[in-house]
Amino acid sequence: MTQQPQRISGPAWAVGLATITTGDEPKVLDTLYLRPQLGLDGAPEKRPAPGGTRTLRTAEATDLGGGAFAGAVGADELRNVTVVPVLTVIEDLASPPQDTHEAYLRLHLLSHRLVQPNTINLDGIFGVLPNVAWTNRGPVDPADLDSARLRARALDRQLTVVSVDKFPQMTDYVAPAGVRIADARRVRLGAHLAEGTTVMHEGFVNFNAGTLGHSMVEGRISQGVVVGDGSDIGGGASIMGTLSGGGRDVISVGTGSLIGANAGLGISLGDDCIVEAGLYLTAGTRVTTPEGEVIKARELSGKPSLLFRRNSESGAVQVLARSDSAWTGLNAALHSNA
Repeated sequence: MTQQPQRISGPAWAVGLATITTGDEPKVLDTLYLRPQLGLDGAPEKRPAPGGTRTLRTAEATDLGGGAFAGAVGADELRNVTVVPVLTVIEDLASPPQDTHEAYLRLHLLSHRLVQPNTINLDGIFGVLPNVAWTNRGPVDPADLDSARLRARALDRQLTVVSVDKFPQMTDYVAPAGVRIADARRVRLGAHLAEGTTVMHEGFVNFNAGTLGHSMVEGRISQGVVVGDGSDIGGGASIMGTLSGGGRDVISVGTGSLIGANAGLGISLGDDCIVEAGLYLTAGTRVTTPEGEVIKARELSGKPSLLFRRNSESGAVQVLARSDSAWTGLNAALHSNA
């Protein structure tokens, strides 16, 4: 298995718009950051120390965000929230997020491609992100959703709930250049999509996961998984993540590799590898080598130029040296996403 990439350290900062519930116990639902920055270059002198978030005055927000914030702040009675400009400073990305603002800034850094998956600390992020009803009019506190529906009807304004989740869809916050996404609901904020990535309708990319180059994504890239340049995740294919099962090994797919339709992957693939369509390859799968030896698939994790397939007569899983004619790579025309 591949080892956990080394985490980066150091500060980050951004100016954003936070959605906060009204009432006796205000709750931050989300924060939109337009231009997150690594380091402190360009950060205002008056900033929270040693880190944290402070609300900005209108003049400050205009100076720091230009005209981007004009008209975007203020109360929204339909959703029972208020939108305020904020400045967030993270003292050290190697430390876990302390609150909702910090969590959102880290997710923005990933989707803005300023950092790669598994390089910043996201430990405990589920504990600092609230569950939110994501609607066509913005985030709503689930506890206030029924009342918001009634207010919307009274105002003759449609309120549609897209999902109830801790993570919103990425494109409501970040739309990376050079990327196509057929169904935006299937890419979470915090996904890292490199230029030249195409995510088809059944493709899914979780937070802290994604692509490092031109890729076709028609299957599922789970949390923590990274896919190298020129690789194809076939329709219905699945790559194991580290969230649910307690696993700590980070799975990666090398460059120029193919995971066939409806296949599954529980080990890392090296460069120029193929997993046959329909074959689910876990770390404990017994694999027969060309020499007739039977080994566990984990022993082949990360090795290049391999073809994994199931013998159609015996049902045994086999590994062979990859043939150059087995797969010729991505169709470049599909990934010129200008």
